[in-house]
Amino acid sequence: MSDQAQRRLQAVGNQLAGSGSIPPIHKVAQGGPRVAGKVVIITGANSPLGIGRASAHQFAENGARAVYLCDFDATHLETHKAEINAQWPAVEVHTRKLDAADEAAVKEVVNDAITRYGRLDVFFANAGIVGPAKAFTDITADEFNEVMRVNALGVFLAAKHAAPAMQITSPSKPTPSGSIIGTASVAGIRSNAGSTPYSASKAAVVSLAQTIAFQLAGTGVRINAICPGLIETGMTATVFNAARARGTERKIGQLNPLKRYGHADEIARVALFLGSDESSYVNGQAWAVDGGLSAGHPYVQGKMA
Repeated sequence: MSDQAQRRLQAVGNQLAGSGSIPPIHKVAQGGPRVAGKVVIITGANSPLGIGRASAHQFAENGARAVYLCDFDATHLETHKAEINAQWPAVEVHTRKLDAADEAAVKEVVNDAITRYGRLDVFFANAGIVGPAKAFTDITADEFNEVMRVNALGVFLAAKHAAPAMQITSPSKPTPSGSIIGTASVAGIRSNAGSTPYSASKAAVVSLAQTIAFQLAGTGVRINAICPGLIETGMTATVFNAARARGTERKIGQLNPLKRYGHADEIARVALFLGSDESSYVNGQAWAVDGGLSAGHPYVQGKMA
């Protein structure tokens, strides 16, 4: 930088400092609870080890007014509700036995939120299934379609019904806004991380986030996809149980740079961020939370050039 440029820069700095005219920082979120007063719907919330349950805790802990716990398997939902009520009694928790790919059921839970609270702020479309662990040549059309139905159609229906509801205003929510979050997977952005139907369904979730974001332009409603890597959940329990039985648990997750598998809470904290006003400029993205697995091509330990 030339002496003249340095003097000019210094002069501007002195002028700003002396006049007190430095503009304040434009803050998009305030201190305190990160989702204070927000109404949240979570599908795929039943598993005790799941991302849905962990996310419900994050939203409740951070000031949500109400959390809907939804799952096709409702075995543990009331237990989760009691647990949340015990820790955060101000949060209103509702449970629903719900097929995330049943349009009438999705519409009903969204309408219930609007009827009760006059607002919907976050829809975390987290429900998903693994599908058959077989070569694609052995998978039937019905098996393929069922994975697509739950994993991709479920996110589509969440967006279809949540987006209009999030644009409804009320005294507690004067401006249209909302965050739709779909659970995709690292398998949706890289190969060799899941079966063919599972990978295809998760790639569809990524595409839904990208295309719907543009169709919601100007509405104040955002949509993003989270792409977890290998996380210990109810869905992956068989992998972890088999490894522990063989004494090879330490090998799980060794292909990513962090050299470990992930925990549901690590995904839940990303969901919390995406559901909060802190992520107000994050839209149409596929956010990999995978220990770095998708950052490069697969490699064999000790064989890198």
